[in-house]
Amino acid sequence: MSRPVLEVADIFRAAGSAYRQAHAGHLSFGQLRVMSAIEACRTAALGGHVSRCEDCAHADISYNSCRNRHCPKCQSAAAYDWLEARRADLLPVEYFHVVFTLPAPIADIAYANKAVIYEALFKAASEALLRLAADPKHLGARIGLTAVLHTWGSALTHHPHVHCIVPGGGLSSDGTRWIACRPGFLLPVRVLSRLFRRLMLQRLAKAHAQGALHFFGAHVALHDIDAFRAFLKPLHRAEWVVYAKPPFAGPNQVLSYLARYTHRVAIANSRLVAFDGARVSFKYKDYRANGEARRKLMTLGAGEFIRRFLLHVLPDGFHRIRHYGFLANGVRVAAIAKARAALQAALPDQPASANDAYAAPCPCCGGRMIIIERFERGAPSRHASPTLRIDSS
Repeated sequence: MSRPVLEVADIFRAAGSAYRQAHAGHLSFGQLRVMSAIEACRTAALGGHVSRCEDCAHADISYNSCRNRHCPKCQSAAAYDWLEARRADLLPVEYFHVVFTLPAPIADIAYANKAVIYEALFKAASEALLRLAADPKHLGARIGLTAVLHTWGSALTHHPHVHCIVPGGGLSSDGTRWIACRPGFLLPVRVLSRLFRRLMLQRLAKAHAQGALHFFGAHVALHDIDAFRAFLKPLHRAEWVVYAKPPFAGPNQVLSYLARYTHRVAIANSRLVAFDGARVSFKYKDYRANGEARRKLMTLGAGEFIRRFLLHVLPDGFHRIRHYGFLANGVRVAAIAKARAALQAALPDQPASANDAYAAPCPCCGGRMIIIERFERGAPSRHASPTLRIDSS
């Protein structure tokens, strides 16, 4: 894999130190840790290994990854491993993509209350889907879903929303029958939106009553219960954005979609265009425009770019990929077996080996590369030489 011309790590290495100094005392430990991880990723600071070709003796030095979930370089391999674990869960049915988005006023208070409000978003979205699907007036089945949290818009602004991938149907109450949804239609979006709105507002009111929400700056007055109720009142009448996209063409398309979404970070290196040491230019989509007019270029100061990137650092231990209904971790294996039996479906084909898919052949002759040395963090390689190719992709 070739290294992009420009990476987020390059910007952090050039401007990160000045940003830390300018914002000393205002960055969380988690944000500082993400910055350090991205800066050190695929460098000698993390150690690495030396590989040599069995046929032509060509040698490469490869530095270790930081494995931080916010690092743009570390997510492709992580996504591959995760996807292969999900392949056995796929069913030969339609799959639907439903997106639940928080209104802007709630997104504004979510940044200072990430763990509480993101958790509420997951639970309200999943409960709305599960409850409506279980209603005999709609589907009357126990469905399953995979939900993925994204907190960003294309311009790196704070825009929390959950992407849900839902099989088009579910199990009957006794687990013996598969109840399919109507072709091309899962659940009524307007009803789903209003149920999501009610469940989310209930969770916010409960969190406030328990003292779990914190407010700062322009929102500090919301600590008062009456002020908070007044803040929420317009949201009880507003239409909340729940978007149901057309169903996927089949399970393979679901995997392709998940590969793009499950381990995505706030911005991919491929979207970066230029960095002159002071300003960063990157590609983004303006969803208010149509067609090619959506594709635009944004230029930010390096400090503002770093600030926006760090908006999306998640709380420690917070899971941004979750499974519900018959896909929940505790019941998934048994439920998938029941669904396959009800659908009379065979297991999907499995790839021969995930490791084989990622084995890099010799760039000179295509031969097999063998690891001949591993070295620890900060330690030099015994085989290092001016002619040794360094792979930091």
